[in-house]
Amino acid sequence: MKSLIYKIAIVLSIGWLAACKASEDIGTPVDVFPETFRGNETSVDSTDAAILWNEFFTDPNLVSLIERGLERNNNLLIARKNIEVSQLNFKQAKWGNVPEFDLLVTANSSRFSDNSLNGISTDLFLERKSLEDYQLQGLLSWEADIWGKIRRQTQTALAEYLQTGEAAKALQTGVVASIAKSYYNLLKLDAQLEVAEQNLELSMRTQEVIDLQFESALVTTLAKDQATAQLKQAQQLIPYLEGEIAVEENTLSVLTGVAPNSIARGVFQENLASVIGTGVPADLLSERPDVKAAELGLQAANGRVGVAKAMMYPSLRITASMGLNAFEAVNWFNFPGSVFGVVGGSLAQPVLNRRRLKTRLQTEQIQREQQIYTFQETVLTAIKEVSDAMVRIEKTAERQNVATSRVEALEHAVGDADLLFENGVANYLEVITAQGNLLQSQLDLVEIRSAKLYASIDLYRALGGGWR
Repeated sequence: MKSLIYKIAIVLSIGWLAACKASEDIGTPVDVFPETFRGNETSVDSTDAAILWNEFFTDPNLVSLIERGLERNNNLLIARKNIEVSQLNFKQAKWGNVPEFDLLVTANSSRFSDNSLNGISTDLFLERKSLEDYQLQGLLSWEADIWGKIRRQTQTALAEYLQTGEAAKALQTGVVASIAKSYYNLLKLDAQLEVAEQNLELSMRTQEVIDLQFESALVTTLAKDQATAQLKQAQQLIPYLEGEIAVEENTLSVLTGVAPNSIARGVFQENLASVIGTGVPADLLSERPDVKAAELGLQAANGRVGVAKAMMYPSLRITASMGLNAFEAVNWFNFPGSVFGVVGGSLAQPVLNRRRLKTRLQTEQIQREQQIYTFQETVLTAIKEVSDAMVRIEKTAERQNVATSRVEALEHAVGDADLLFENGVANYLEVITAQGNLLQSQLDLVEIRSAKLYASIDLYRALGGGWR
């Protein structure tokens, strides 16, 4: 009978141990990556995103601003401090397999009641009214990592540490792109201000000619008023652009971590390296910090599920203590009479804990599923950003060609209108209309050129460039 009981116990123990296996990890899904981008006549080479930012941006003034921003941008400084905190947590997690050791020193004095058993016994056997206890001991405790709980905690801490680093890289790509966009927006405003000033000079010359013709009674007051209105329209654009320039300088100053001030800059020109080549979307995994961070987030979630599952299994803890103990201070450090030692082991299996451990496991499993969706959404967003930037570059280039031709045509038209007007062949309305159209078309051309630059910067950032 006893033999049968032993056999049953062995079978049950084996089944219990088989059930107590570590949780299986879930890998990152790969089917979320399409083979090509939408409209991928020319695909993107993410290896081009490996270009250092100070090689992609060649304007020395912009390079200087980005360097200052990387050094002084407050959001980046906060992110770097988060990395330091995660690094400390990871270092602490690696000590999970190291035994804990505490040193304890206690001294107690107890005065018992004369009518109590302790009081009568102390008075009878020790002939004293109080009892002292002096103790010095070292406490050693170590938990065996049977189910991989400590290993899983270390895995989670490492993934969270690396994830924090990737988040800082992603933030840096954003800061670099924001500084570059702000800088080129400033150059765009400078170019538009130059256009406005040139058109103001042109309107002033037209106004002078019409004033002379008015004095000669060749035109009416209507012509003079129309010329004045055209002049005022050119004039009012200048203070608006000057204000926008000051605001953009303030924005760029804050991005680079300094108080608002004037910004040294060059001239507006298209001087960015091309990011168009050949490649596949899967390359984003090796380039985009936010995709890496999402993947690491899934690894951390796997680790937390493993910890939650291990918490439901027995834990083996070995403890030991050794020290000195005496009820009189004079005998406290008496060797070996005051020396004591205790060694023990415990195996604790959670049984009833109001479903807390099971709820924690199920919660961690659900949050791991959420992390999978987060990863997929991050990848889809990355692919969308690349596709969007590619479309904008292509279509903006087409718009730029048309806008350039329009400006050239209107420049010829203004020159012809001025010549015809001075010779009395064209009227003042034709001159004013041509000048107004030229002003707007020149402003539009500058806007389109800047939009193309913004799209190139967006593509560089979308491919994971800017954090090296």
